[in-house]
Amino acid sequence: MSVETVAALKLTLHSQLVGYVTGHSNGKNVLTLAPDYIADPHRRTLTLSHLNPDVFRRQLADKHPYVTHHRLHPVLSNLLPEGALRSLVAQAMKVHPDSEFPLLSWLGLDLPGALIATPVSADHIPAYALGNHGKITPVSIDTPDHRSHFSLAGVQMKFSMHDRDGRYITADPTAPGDWIIKTPSTVHPFVPLNEYTCMQLAQLAGVDIPEIRLVGMDMIDSLPAINLPDEQWAYGIRRYDRLAGGQRVHSEDFAQVLYAYAHDKYRSGRYEQIAKLLYTQTRHGQRDVTQMAVRLLVNVLLANGDAHLKNWSLIYPDTFNAELSPAYDIVATKVFIPGESQYALNMANTKAWYDVSFEHFKRWAETSGIPWRPVLAHLRQTLDAARTLWPEALAASVMKPDQQAILSQHWKQLHADFRIS
Repeated sequence: MSVETVAALKLTLHSQLVGYVTGHSNGKNVLTLAPDYIADPHRRTLTLSHLNPDVFRRQLADKHPYVTHHRLHPVLSNLLPEGALRSLVAQAMKVHPDSEFPLLSWLGLDLPGALIATPVSADHIPAYALGNHGKITPVSIDTPDHRSHFSLAGVQMKFSMHDRDGRYITADPTAPGDWIIKTPSTVHPFVPLNEYTCMQLAQLAGVDIPEIRLVGMDMIDSLPAINLPDEQWAYGIRRYDRLAGGQRVHSEDFAQVLYAYAHDKYRSGRYEQIAKLLYTQTRHGQRDVTQMAVRLLVNVLLANGDAHLKNWSLIYPDTFNAELSPAYDIVATKVFIPGESQYALNMANTKAWYDVSFEHFKRWAETSGIPWRPVLAHLRQTLDAARTLWPEALAASVMKPDQQAILSQHWKQLHADFRIS
C-alpha cells in the first residue's frame, strides 16, 4: 500500500500568519486558516468577505477547512499565471500545469499583492493543518532553482522585474519586482504599442492608471528562452501592489473576491455585482463606483472586450480596508478579433458595444443601488474629454496606422450617445 504524503506552505500577510495550504500526494489541497487569525478581530484582510464578520463566520462554519483537488482555493489559484506563462513555469518544474500546489510553492515569494507562501519543513507543519484524515506522512518541499521567481496572472508573457538604471532584470526571490514587463505577443502584432496607446487615452479621459512606459527589448535582461516576434518594444507598467523599498500592498482581483476560477472569468459575474460590492464594501464607495463607470465607458469607447473579472481589482493600502485599484490591461481587442462587438460581462442585460447608451448605464447604476446623477456627471466629463482629446492623441500615438483605423471606425459605429467623430 502506498503511503499518502503531504507538504505544506505557510501563508503570511504583512507578517501575520494567515494559515497553511497543504498539498497531498493524491492531488488534494487543503487551505486551513490559523486559529489565531480566525480569532483576531483586527486581522489583516485576505479577501473582501473577511471584512463582513457574519459572512466570515458562515464560511468557516460551512466550508472550513477548504478542500479542493489539483486546483487551489480560488483566492490562491487566481494568484498564479495562466496560459503560456503557466506552461513555462510548469515545464521548469516538470509538473502538470493544472497541479497548482507545486506552482504556488515555487512562485510564493513574489505573488500579486502582499500574500507570501513559504515552504514548511516536515517537522514544522502544525497538527491543525494536517487534519485527521487517516495516516499521512509529512514531507518537506523540494523546489527547483528560483531564478525566475514571479507570478502574474494573465495569458500574455509578462514578468515581474526591477528597473535598474533603465535596464530591467528579473525579480530576485527576496526582493519582489516593482514593474510588470509585457513582451510582444506571439499571436497578435504590436500588442505593447496598442496597450500603451489605450492606457494613455484612458488616462486622458479620467481613468486612474499607474505609471506606464515603452521598454526597448534590448533593455530587458535574463528573459527565459522563449520565441518572440521581431518587435522593438515591450510594455511596462509600474506595479501598484509594490511601494518604494519593496513594501507590498495587498490586492485581489474580482475572481478572487467572488471565489471564481480563472476559466470562469467571463461567466461568473456581472458588472452590477462588482459595482454593488464597490459601493457597499470599499472605503470610498462613491468614488470607486464613479471611477468604475468611467472605466466601463472607456472600455466601450476603446473596443476593449477583455474587462473580465480578473481585470478589476481591489487594493488594501492600510492592510484592512478595500479600495478600487488603478486600471490595467486596457487594450483595443477589436483590432485583433475581427467582428468583435461585445464587452466581457453583462451590464443591464447586454454586452453589445453598439447598443449600449446612457440608458444602459442608468439601469446599471439603479440595479447596483448607486445614485445616478454623480455617475452621469462623470460619464459626461469622460465623453467630453474623449471627443475633444482622443482623435488628435490617437493620430499622434505609437499605435500602428491599421489599428488606428479600426479604432476610428469603431467610434463611428457606437450609439449616438457615445459616438466620436
